[in-house]
Amino acid sequence: MAPRVQLEKAAWRWVESVKPEEIKQEHIELAYRINLPACKRGACRRNCRGNPNCLVGIGEQAWLGEIDENVFHNIDDPNSERRDKNTFVGLTNLGATCYVNTFLQVWFHNLELRRSLYQCHNSRAEEHNIQSDYEPQSICEHLQYLFALLQNSNRKYIDPSGLVKALGLDTGQQQDAQEFSKLFLSLLEDTLSKQKNPSLQNVIQQQFCGQFSYVTECNQCGRSSALPSRFYELELNIQGHKNLSKCITEFLKEEKLDDDNRYFCESCQSKQNATRRIKLHSLPSTLNLQLMRFVFDRQTGHKKKLNTFIGFPEQLDMGPFLEDKQDQKCIYELSAVLIHRGISAYSGHYIAHVKDALIGDWYKFNDEEIEKMEGKKLQLGVEEDIGDTVKSQSRKPKCSKGYHCSRNAYMLVYKIQGEETSDPTTTNVEVPPFLQRLVDQDNRKFEEWCTEMADMRKQSVDKGKAKHEEVKKLYTLLSARDGEQYDFIPTDWLKKWLDDSTVSKEIDSSLFLCSHGKLHPDKVGEVKRISFQAANLLYERYGGGPRLDGSSLCRECVSQQCRVLRLKNQLSEDFKEVSNLVKRSISGEGYWVGKASLRSWRQLALEQLEEDEHETKPSNCQTNGQGLHSNNKDFASDLSEVLEDEMKTFNEDIVCSHGGLSILETERKLVSTEVWTKLRKYFPKSPKFSQNQELCQQCLTLEQEEKDNEAVSKMMALDQKSQLLNLFHEKNRPTLTKWPQGTDVLYIVPLFFVDEWKKFIRRPTKSSPVSNVGNTLLLCPHGGFMFSYESLINGEAQHVTLLWPDEWEVISRLFIVDHSISIHCLKQSTSNDGSAQFTTRPELCWECRESFLFQQQRDLREYTQATIYIRKVIEDKGMQDAAPELNASSSEAEEEREEHRKLDGGTDPDFSQLQDNAKRLKLSDGAALFVTNVTKPGGIRRSTRHRKLRGEKALIVSANQTLKELKIQIMHAFSVAPFDQNLSINGKGLTDDSATLGNLGVIPDSIICLKADEPIADYAAMDDAYQVRAPEEGFKGTGLLGH
Repeated sequence: MAPRVQLEKAAWRWVESVKPEEIKQEHIELAYRINLPACKRGACRRNCRGNPNCLVGIGEQAWLGEIDENVFHNIDDPNSERRDKNTFVGLTNLGATCYVNTFLQVWFHNLELRRSLYQCHNSRAEEHNIQSDYEPQSICEHLQYLFALLQNSNRKYIDPSGLVKALGLDTGQQQDAQEFSKLFLSLLEDTLSKQKNPSLQNVIQQQFCGQFSYVTECNQCGRSSALPSRFYELELNIQGHKNLSKCITEFLKEEKLDDDNRYFCESCQSKQNATRRIKLHSLPSTLNLQLMRFVFDRQTGHKKKLNTFIGFPEQLDMGPFLEDKQDQKCIYELSAVLIHRGISAYSGHYIAHVKDALIGDWYKFNDEEIEKMEGKKLQLGVEEDIGDTVKSQSRKPKCSKGYHCSRNAYMLVYKIQGEETSDPTTTNVEVPPFLQRLVDQDNRKFEEWCTEMADMRKQSVDKGKAKHEEVKKLYTLLSARDGEQYDFIPTDWLKKWLDDSTVSKEIDSSLFLCSHGKLHPDKVGEVKRISFQAANLLYERYGGGPRLDGSSLCRECVSQQCRVLRLKNQLSEDFKEVSNLVKRSISGEGYWVGKASLRSWRQLALEQLEEDEHETKPSNCQTNGQGLHSNNKDFASDLSEVLEDEMKTFNEDIVCSHGGLSILETERKLVSTEVWTKLRKYFPKSPKFSQNQELCQQCLTLEQEEKDNEAVSKMMALDQKSQLLNLFHEKNRPTLTKWPQGTDVLYIVPLFFVDEWKKFIRRPTKSSPVSNVGNTLLLCPHGGFMFSYESLINGEAQHVTLLWPDEWEVISRLFIVDHSISIHCLKQSTSNDGSAQFTTRPELCWECRESFLFQQQRDLREYTQATIYIRKVIEDKGMQDAAPELNASSSEAEEEREEHRKLDGGTDPDFSQLQDNAKRLKLSDGAALFVTNVTKPGGIRRSTRHRKLRGEKALIVSANQTLKELKIQIMHAFSVAPFDQNLSINGKGLTDDSATLGNLGVIPDSIICLKADEPIADYAAMDDAYQVRAPEEGFKGTGLLGH
């Protein structure tokens, strides 16, 4: 089918030869595209919007063939959550509790621990022996129930939220996994030690507890002392090591105690050099080895992860590390590896690889997902690639047979070789009856849920099949045959009816009605023409309305559209003719037309026609065959009717503010009478100006007055400039650093007054003349001067200008002066010992000045959205020589170059005269004052605009922002991690990350120097820097610490 635009043009092509009063039924049907051929399936890639008979591509494809029953429902198969035979049960991740899930799986696979936990006395469970309302409350009860579910549940995974809530853990915050392991085992040990059964009291010690001692030997007398201690895990440093054996060796190595760390020997009774080491005496059945992968970084104040590869064996011989083996078993087998995916210590994911104690198969526990590894061997290769977004600087080392390498393992669990299988009675761990009843109850709930889900799936399938049959039946009836009755149905409704994911509502055709209550011709592309029989079935089933049948074709709208289209065609012809006529020379009378109007008259007329085309008011066209005639008079009548409310903008561009003809000849053009007649036809109410029309007399008078005023302004500017020539050219200016000889008084005016005066002198016809001096700006509300002589010397009066007495006399004569401000030298001295005394009139107001200084300091410490500048310092000598502007630790070179430019006579409107650089402030009482900046003596002008150097970047900050947050901004701007940033301001280092910028003395427009350290080996630690974290509280407030 042809594109929609072509179909629209074809539907109205007949208007070129048919007048509105000649419209017949066949023309109406053409406008509504009744006779367009229906598209066949496969002929259209998508539905033809311009063809109301096209019923292809509206969603019918999914219903006409054989349909899979699964498309009729969005309910997953409940059996997909059923535990497979001979598999383990997973644990749901509640947000950030994957670290908890990994340890629970490891402890569950410790058969002796599980058995002991089942044997714990539970009085509450016995009381609820028959009742079904028992719920675990204590942490031990929750762990019992959780282990029972992990053992005998029918679910593929279970929810550990009961235990997590009992522990009081924050499910949204990832905690230190190693700390959780220590605290939980300690809590479990305390719980079991209170059991009446003696065999349960020491289970944790028997399983996890070993003994070592700290042995210290005096180098002077040889006396040694031992401090025995117990351990539940060995914390091994991995930094600088490649295998587990080296880590254990370092843990046990001898440490020298000397200098300030000397040992007090009781035998020598004095501090002596000594050695200290750890002696291993006994090892537990389960040996937990914590690899210290997360360490504290002193530079950043946060933890970071060490991505060091560590090799470890499947079989570990601890004999070489024991002092006294005796009959101890020293051969351990690897039973679990805990993995942390990710490069940051504050994010990532925890999983566990655990060996089945009964069969010896390895499983990967990843929250809800459990994967059995092929064969009997542990496979870690895939885990080392997951989450590694940063290219490793070291390749994975090759591992010999029986060894594994990992840079993500943070805990290794070893079991005494053969312990689990040596006693057959230990391999069978039965769930106690009271726990099994709870498990059975949960299994029944699960089976009920599965049945309910299966019923819902069946209902959805039955409903879908019924809909399938309905659609197949109705779709064959949708197409309307020639000569049959028909209805129009909204296309969107048909698509939703064929979309099984939405519920079909009643049919709403109200949006497609014209003002006459029939189908609007412009809405044909949004409806489809279907058979009357199919429409009856749809309205009978779904209801709605109003029905748009064959009688809903609107003759009035078609006639109106015919009229408008004909007018547009006539407009196009007139536009071409006018464009040609305006190029010809004019003979006879002409008319003035605005050039802007002449350029846009077609668009103005077209917009009005389109506006009328979209109006919804009933048309005045008649349907009895009487109406417009074909001559130009009738066309003008039609046009007048359509343009009755035309926009009155044409030719108004040459109408002056007094309603007369504009005096600006460049804005108008003379056109012939023929052109004007055609334009007037479209804009009958437009202003009319003949060739002989007089110009607006008021405008001519104003123009002459303006010329006279400009002449007066030029004379005034020339006179004022001649009397104040040195002030205008800034020559022979007085300074305060060296009081000028021959005068004992200098006068002060605001620099703002001088700047405005200079603008008038330079462009007297464009700028207004200055009439007032306005010295009130420099005074406080009490009439006192805001600056002393000393403060002016120190550069605390920007925006003021010093005047000679004769200049002041001229200014007093030429301008209105509200207040006289002067500086007097009371005692003139020829020496340079500073014995001269100076005073201001009016005198300094100390009260207001103190208020001003207080507010000035406060405003410098309390700001928002202020700009500061960061300059990166380059240490490399070669880079400094190649680009000295990059080493911007100081701006002396720039200031020196700036000074030379000034002495050479350079000009810059941003530069101010004298040494007074400042910004205006306002006190609470409304007095206007100035913020000052120190300048160099000698009267050299300085720019108030900051000049950025290469390598410098501007940042938007606030006073209450911390230094840590600023470092994050700098990291984004310079790609330098916060722990590699050395910041300083005015030579003072900025080190306190928690301090605010206001407290550190950073004010608006400050320049902070950035010196970057060399890149660190593991630059992936930049991920930690993005996390501006609150102080870590660990497990404070949780059940692990007794709340």
